[in-house]
Amino acid sequence: QAQAGWLQHDFGHLSVFSKSRWNHWVHKFVIGHLKGAPASWWNHLHFQHHAKPNCFRKDPDVNMHPLFFALGKTLSVELGVQKKKFMPYNHQHKYFFIIGPPALVPLYFQWYIFYFAVQRKQWVDLAWMLSFYIRFFLTYLPFLGVKGTLGLHLLVRFIESNWFVWVTQMNHIPMHIDYDKNVDWFSTQLQATCNVRQSLFNDWFSGHLNFQIEHHLFPTMPRHNYWK
Repeated sequence: QAQAGWLQHDFGHLSVFSKSRWNHWVHKFVIGHLKGAPASWWNHLHFQHHAKPNCFRKDPDVNMHPLFFALGKTLSVELGVQKKKFMPYNHQHKYFFIIGPPALVPLYFQWYIFYFAVQRKQWVDLAWMLSFYIRFFLTYLPFLGVKGTLGLHLLVRFIESNWFVWVTQMNHIPMHIDYDKNVDWFSTQLQATCNVRQSLFNDWFSGHLNFQIEHHLFPTMPRHNYWK
């Protein structure tokens, strides 16, 4: 599931086939049938992220501020001055491991993706999603029963969630987070992204998103060329 996530990311950025529509078609199959999520949902969130990375209220990936975490020096100081305390932020480095990586996919994404598809009437995406669940249950139900199959699904989502959050947070959250200052596009991308050391393991583990700077500057480039 984690590797299928990096694969759908490639198709979503139109970086595999030379024709855009081929990328869109296979994207729907990979994220819908192999992962059980709507392509329209991913596009809606991810395009906003690339347009304004780490810009509060414009990048959906930093919407956890200030409900769960205090992000960035500027926004954190602003919260301190206003004395707004949604959570015990002085302990956020401890509770991050409880409500961050483990909970995002199985508790939040799992129900929200269905809500998104139905609310926006994305019936094709919904059909692809249902095909994933039908295949999954037909595969494992005879061996594990209902409880076992549900348990396997939650276990997979739990592990995937930890994997996904570690990769997506390590190359953005350490960087500058603030309101949109309307600086030029190039500077916006650079101040919000950082790279992680290149290695065979890191390339595989992160789907080459350890080259986050290159990815944000050249989002349609095939990932195996980032190192160049």
